Amino acid sequence: MRIREADQCKMAQQLPEDAVGRRVSCEGERGTVRYVGTVPPTTGLWLGVEWDNPERGKHDGSHEGVRYFTCRHPTGGSFVRPKKASFGMDFLTAVKQRYELELDQAIGEEVIISTKTVKMVGFESIMEKQRMENLEEVALINCEVSGPGPENEIKKSTPHVASLDLSGNLLSSWEVVAAITEQLEELQVLCLSHNRLSIASSPSNLGTAFSSLRVLTLNSCAITWSQVLCCAPMWPHIEELFLNDNEITELQRPVDVLQGLKVLDLSKNSLVQESVLQISGLSRLEVLNLSSTGLSTIHFSDASPGSKTAMFPGLKILLVDDNNIAEWGVINELEKLRALVQLSCKRNPLMDLDKNRETTRQVLIARVSQLEILNRSQVLQEERRGAELDYCKKFGRAWLQAGGHSDPEKNHPSAEFVAQHPRYLTLIRKYGAPEEDELKEQKPFALKNQLLTITFECPEEADRKPIQKKLPGSMIVQKVKGLLYRLLKLPGAELRLSYTSSKVKHPPLVLLHLLLLTARIRTDRHTYL
Repeated sequence: MRIREADQCKMAQQLPEDAVGRRVSCEGERGTVRYVGTVPPTTGLWLGVEWDNPERGKHDGSHEGVRYFTCRHPTGGSFVRPKKASFGMDFLTAVKQRYELELDQAIGEEVIISTKTVKMVGFESIMEKQRMENLEEVALINCEVSGPGPENEIKKSTPHVASLDLSGNLLSSWEVVAAITEQLEELQVLCLSHNRLSIASSPSNLGTAFSSLRVLTLNSCAITWSQVLCCAPMWPHIEELFLNDNEITELQRPVDVLQGLKVLDLSKNSLVQESVLQISGLSRLEVLNLSSTGLSTIHFSDASPGSKTAMFPGLKILLVDDNNIAEWGVINELEKLRALVQLSCKRNPLMDLDKNRETTRQVLIARVSQLEILNRSQVLQEERRGAELDYCKKFGRAWLQAGGHSDPEKNHPSAEFVAQHPRYLTLIRKYGAPEEDELKEQKPFALKNQLLTITFECPEEADRKPIQKKLPGSMIVQKVKGLLYRLLKLPGAELRLSYTSSKVKHPPLVLLHLLLLTARIRTDRHTYL
């Protein structure tokens, strides 16, 4: 179909003067206009669009050997007629549609429930809170917002907005965003995910537009780290920055920017892992998300095994889920972080090294001394004690073979062992060296290999010889009494059982529990009668 010259002029008049570079939506897809003009041999105006989703496009901006625009992806571009593309609406129009018109339509409306007609009443108080001048939180997700609207009208109409979500809109540049936010003097939280924003020519000049901003979310914005650093002067007081799923690869050291950051999310970015240390000088950083970044190693070269690094001095929470961490050496390096109390490392090869994931958890707890939460599960004091005791036993034979000794004066394990187990010497000073029978190699699972060796003594009858028996840890106290009745010919009612252990400092403990011993109490030697 040929487009008449009059229609072509009409379409040209409808297009914004600054159409190139503007954001558009078409059939549910968003893109950026890269070209406006004719595309021979066809007639009429076309928009050359680079789509956010490259599967929506057909080519790279070339048609029949002629290049009209360029795309980052070879199939990211296509041509559409102007009448099929929407350039969006202004901020205030979107707010009115979202918060006022919907409620106005709801109030007084009659709704049929089952067979009865019910009139919607009682919305007046809700409506009052959602009047534009009273709004404190505004969410305009996928509302095709493309600009601020009439000058200074936002400041007059929505003066109290402190939280604003503009995800998935048609904002084309930081200047456009600033034209909105500079009128929101109380704005502290801003979400701009799923937008494509061109970088401002003078970012520092826009700082007043974000002077109160503390939290900024830029997920899936195709932004690079260099662009983040370029934009950072606009956010002088930013504390939380979310950059999930962008085009961030190599990190550079922030200079005079982002120094107040407390939370940084870099997840789902293919990072050059050696560059992670470039942000280690952010002294106020408390939470760092490096999940799904391809991380497999990290090394703090300024600290030897067993000492603390000066890097990431305030880091308390680290997330490294869905990475390629397969070596315990990485966990040993994390022990060097002086403030780390929470770690999440789910779905890493390391977590599958042992068939029993609970064993892996225990080893990880033992290797990182200050952990309070691991994989979103609290580390209780009892769990830590058990994990550290088991760790001492598990690697006790390797410690002896490396030159370790129960005599502190002779305890000189090799540098290689200390590098592999930086906390081991600290742990044996805390709990004592493991005893010889605790260092036996683990046997395959079988009932006879799961029995506990228990020595029964009668402290009030010195001439009675101790009796040693192997019993399952699940044996209840009542059955133990029955066993002793047959061995000692004493009524079960007269037996008073308690246990003591070289690993437990308290006096003999009366056995009142249903189970004789739990799996963790494997260092106990004697049970008194």
